[in-house]
Amino acid sequence: MNIKLRLTIVSFMQFFVWGAWLITIANYWFGTKQWDGAQFGLIFATMGFASLFMPTLTGIIADKWINAEKLYAILHILYAGTLFYIPQVDTPNEFFWIIFLAMCFYMPTISLSNSISYTTLKSAKLDVVKDFPPIRVWGTIGFIAAMWITNLTGSKANANQFYIAGISALALGLYAFTLPKCIPSKLLEEKATFAQKIGLDAFKLFANFKMALFFIFSMFLGGALQLTNAYGDVFLDEFKLFPIYAESFVIKYSTIIMSISQVSETLFILAIPFFLKRFGIKKVMVIAMLAWVFRFGLFAYGDPAGNLWMIVLSCIVYGMAFDFFNISGSLFVETSTTAKTRSSAQGLFMMMTNGFGAVLGSIVSGWMIQKYFTQAYTNIQSLAEHVGSATNDQHLLKFLGDKGISVLANGELSRGLEVKDWHNIWLSFTIYALMITVLFMIFFKHKHSRAEVAAIEEAIAH
Repeated sequence: MNIKLRLTIVSFMQFFVWGAWLITIANYWFGTKQWDGAQFGLIFATMGFASLFMPTLTGIIADKWINAEKLYAILHILYAGTLFYIPQVDTPNEFFWIIFLAMCFYMPTISLSNSISYTTLKSAKLDVVKDFPPIRVWGTIGFIAAMWITNLTGSKANANQFYIAGISALALGLYAFTLPKCIPSKLLEEKATFAQKIGLDAFKLFANFKMALFFIFSMFLGGALQLTNAYGDVFLDEFKLFPIYAESFVIKYSTIIMSISQVSETLFILAIPFFLKRFGIKKVMVIAMLAWVFRFGLFAYGDPAGNLWMIVLSCIVYGMAFDFFNISGSLFVETSTTAKTRSSAQGLFMMMTNGFGAVLGSIVSGWMIQKYFTQAYTNIQSLAEHVGSATNDQHLLKFLGDKGISVLANGELSRGLEVKDWHNIWLSFTIYALMITVLFMIFFKHKHSRAEVAAIEEAIAH
């Protein structure tokens, strides 16, 4: 089989096994399990916790002791095993630890998949710069495909989403054993300290005020990156509580609507070279931050009926918000560090956004939403008053699902039905993103120059 086709399959499956549950897990947590919302933030924090140490450790292992493709295969098989176990979990605390274990297995495979692709393409005498991007874009397509399959099979609120991901991860793990060998390079110097080996030397960059500011802002913006992944789909799904929206397309296919964000991501990435050369790194990062402001603001005022265009536009804006900051930030690191510290600095950038930032955003948002923006209704009358006079027993029966009959019979919601004030939740996120943007514009000093354009062109070329 053509090597580029084989790597395309790996890229597609790499993100398929994540997309099958990442956007819809909130529906499982809040809808099926009806667990405490404050604890849900910790679930998305597991990605950040795992990103703090697992990619570095597995990178060392792949460099020194075991073929990268074999390590990649083993990690995906272990990831599949944890996914198969998730439906058996009955408590939020156990759920957290199982998801954390799954992320410890999965997160390192993202960088490993890139490493395998680079090594294999070079071994085949192919041009990495030319041939890798068309392969990588299939990863985003895989993520979209998984979202669609989860939604269209009626699995977005039940345990089947984990089985879809688990079966796919198992298949990918077995397939990875057949990939061309990526023999350990043993590039790490034996005399290097452990701190140097795991990239802690990069923290010396904090001695540079400009770099320190960049990493701090990266962390705070990283706190916003997972918010729509965590809450976007359940936000749309909870419109079903209101009879006027209950039968709308958006409610039935909320995950498909959310997938517009990933489609947008694949398109905006093509526009990055133009924006970087025309406006420079700082302005592109500001554009990305403003895009986050619009992403959250449009969600705040959107609904599945008259303001559906706001929800769609918010999903389109996501591509700019996500791509522009991640890539311009990576290029800033690339053009502002020496060859000796560059790799460690890139690792630190990822650690601050996907590690510390993701943990900060997930935990704080979960606590904030539960404490200030969630109302628990314990009887039918109070719930009916909330959703409006058009509510009737038949609609509530459908909304409450299998437990609806007993609930309507005694007029009580035994565990309490939690309803979130999504308008003010998204407004809070909007204000947060706007504050970060304004502070970044004021304090981060960086000028666009011909030298920067040349550096950007060289970085993009390589």
